[in-house]
Amino acid sequence: MAPKKRMIFQADVNRIYDEEYQRDQRAQKEKLFIRPSRRRKMKNAKWFGIGMGIDLPFCIILLVLLTIGTIMMFSASYAFSYYTQGDSYYYLVRQIIFIVIGLIAMFTMSFLNYNKLHKIAPIVLGVAYFSLLLVLVLPAGEGGVKRWIPLGIFNIQPSEIAKLGVILFFAHWASKYYNKMELPKYSILPGIIVFGSIAVLLFLEPHYSGIVIIGILTVLMLYIGGMKTKYLLIGGGVLLGLIVILAVTGGLSYAMSRMAGWGQALEYTDDKMWWDTYQTRNSLYAIGSGRLWGLGLGQSRQKYLYIPEPQNDFIFAVVVEELGLIGAAIILLIFALLIWRGITLSLRAKDKFGKLLGIGLTSQIGIQVILNILVITDWLPNTGISLPFFSYGGSSLIMLLAQMGIVLSISRTANIERT
Repeated sequence: MAPKKRMIFQADVNRIYDEEYQRDQRAQKEKLFIRPSRRRKMKNAKWFGIGMGIDLPFCIILLVLLTIGTIMMFSASYAFSYYTQGDSYYYLVRQIIFIVIGLIAMFTMSFLNYNKLHKIAPIVLGVAYFSLLLVLVLPAGEGGVKRWIPLGIFNIQPSEIAKLGVILFFAHWASKYYNKMELPKYSILPGIIVFGSIAVLLFLEPHYSGIVIIGILTVLMLYIGGMKTKYLLIGGGVLLGLIVILAVTGGLSYAMSRMAGWGQALEYTDDKMWWDTYQTRNSLYAIGSGRLWGLGLGQSRQKYLYIPEPQNDFIFAVVVEELGLIGAAIILLIFALLIWRGITLSLRAKDKFGKLLGIGLTSQIGIQVILNILVITDWLPNTGISLPFFSYGGSSLIMLLAQMGIVLSISRTANIERT
């Protein structure tokens, strides 16, 4: 090689080496100074952090359900809204406000470090007890029941706080004493104390559907937390005996009144039974008239003052009437996908607390959907169980969305393939 060309080549090599050396120096500087700083910031972010990002499929399924639910709530409510409020959009506008508040709560909770809920689990349960006690001293609402705490634009239902409190507390308890959950002292005893005390307060409202849901959640959390199966059988026997005693002594008079005509909505024999089964009977009429494909969106007939307050507990009857069996099955499939994805995320959480908490919060959705469907089809007495993301209501919707935010927080650290 000619001397001149060799000098040019050597200069190029030196330049490349210099550039690589400078890059290495910058990388070392970033490693030594910038990255530790970032680690310190993340370490100091005790309550909030981004992690790997929320689970997109779960979020999309949830938003799809919420969108369909809002459309159907408006379709079911506008006639009743115009008749009672003079404004067809009354319930829709309020529901949208609840959705906005709920979505803010959901995405805020999704950034929360869910492990910090370990520390405040007893506090949340304490808040639930306080709200359940507070509602008992407030004036009774419609029908003489005490279930809501008035708060401006919407009412707070303490039972919704109690559901979260029970799930959170038993996730905390079972993850802390997981190796001892086979012992009655650490499983059945706290279950009886917590559920029993909450059930008494709900009994005084009275709010029997709340007792049923919280009872199922208590059993679920204790069982997946490690409690032996035989204790479930013992607890079930004790509970059955208590129900029999209350029924004999007249302690379940309100519940018995709600059970009047149960299973006989289409077989009423007198005027009293006709009125007792009025809501359920019109729900069955709506479901039957929907047939396979439905009457069409907005075309329900039973929502025109036949089903009392169709925007609440019996909204799914209007859904079936308008969208038919096919549309209803698709909606139930979307619910199933949400529950499946939520449980999958929870099972792959990095710790026991995340697993238990995520399963509990997701299972609450499934429990309420199943119970709501059984009620509107007359398989269960009419006990007032709302359909998640569909039924009108402020505290229920906001609490559910906030709880789904916790599931999204768990998904940030879950060991699952991102899509």
